[in-house]
Amino acid sequence: MTEPPAAPGVAGAARIAGEVTISHRISIDRITENGMEFAAPFVLHNDSLHDFRLALDQRSIVVKARVVRCQVGELNDGVVIYRCDVEFVEPAPHAVRTIAEFLTVRNAPPPRVIDGDIS
Repeated sequence: MTEPPAAPGVAGAARIAGEVTISHRISIDRITENGMEFAAPFVLHNDSLHDFRLALDQRSIVVKARVVRCQVGELNDGVVIYRCDVEFVEPAPHAVRTIAEFLTVRNAPPPRVIDGDIS
């Protein structure tokens, strides 16, 4: 392991707070242009902000969202599953467009059969 370059810094008794982002899978139950509901094996604090990477069919987007509600949903063999609702915060126009297109395709009625033969 190489040593970090010598540079002035703070060490020792000084405490510096920081955060790290870790990707986790979530199970999305419902999505709208304004937010989504999902299940997760971890708790998110109400009013906290998070970035969500969403794979919507062939397109992926990243949206920032605020946690509106997160509470224990169920217990499965000692594992807690949390139910969370988030609202998107100032989503980029391309993200709104991608979600709208995804919803249009998913909510479209199945094609009707006009004429058909069976043998």
